[in-house]
Amino acid sequence: MSLIYDDRICALGEGPLWHPERGQLFWFDILGKRLLTRDAQGPRAWQFSEMASAAGWINRDELLVASETALFRFHLETGQRTDLVALEADNPATRSNDGRADPQGGFWIGTMAKRGPHDPGRGAFWRYYRGELRKLYDSITISNSTCFSPDGRTAHFSDTITGRVMRVPLDAEGWPKGTPEVYLDLKAEGLNPDGAVIDATGVMWLAEWGASRVAAYAPDGTRVRVVGFDAPQTSCPALGGPDGQTLFCTTARDGLSIADYPNAGKTFAAPGIARAQTEHQVIL
Repeated sequence: MSLIYDDRICALGEGPLWHPERGQLFWFDILGKRLLTRDAQGPRAWQFSEMASAAGWINRDELLVASETALFRFHLETGQRTDLVALEADNPATRSNDGRADPQGGFWIGTMAKRGPHDPGRGAFWRYYRGELRKLYDSITISNSTCFSPDGRTAHFSDTITGRVMRVPLDAEGWPKGTPEVYLDLKAEGLNPDGAVIDATGVMWLAEWGASRVAAYAPDGTRVRVVGFDAPQTSCPALGGPDGQTLFCTTARDGLSIADYPNAGKTFAAPGIARAQTEHQVIL
């Protein structure tokens, strides 16, 4: 059973991150240019001057944040921003989207056109690792599903419009080696792969945009479970919580009426779902 974790409306909720040292969930409202969280004092938010979408944790008080123009360090106590590297800053048509830290301490981030599928092929997948930002794949329309196997040997990602989730082996430093192959092909079912996270047993939990759910897939691609949420546009899951077994999910209000979908854009939690991998630390 899923519950409303936070009732603030996100036009486009994205990038939930369970911070293991703080025991705290962070997430973004991309279109609202906000980073959100809840702590012992209740809801909290930081307003940015540009869209931001994903984060990894550097230490207890600092996040690596991906925005329209940069990857930057963000201090949660002081609000100070320190840019590390430009991210398509010379292309005002694109923004960051889905991203996640990998087991080797790198950070994968996808970009996409601000106009989404109306401006196809504008995006890319990048990896930031120990000071270097390298483009991995280009001609991407909607970058999503960035997640990693528990052994650190496989990365997954998707271009949502293809209906497919890809996977690729990684070398010892976390760089892709070989050609990506299809892990899931959901196109025949009309499903749209969005954000994803892999649990400690290797099962992928995939938000399926437009389907009001997060679906679980075994390593062989078999669908093993579905968790429903009271919002059609499920955008990205995270696993965490005090016992490490809560499935969180961000959603989006964009394009939906409040009368028809009163809970769209809220952030949800479903307890007792799966055992989390500890979210990986970004090593600068």
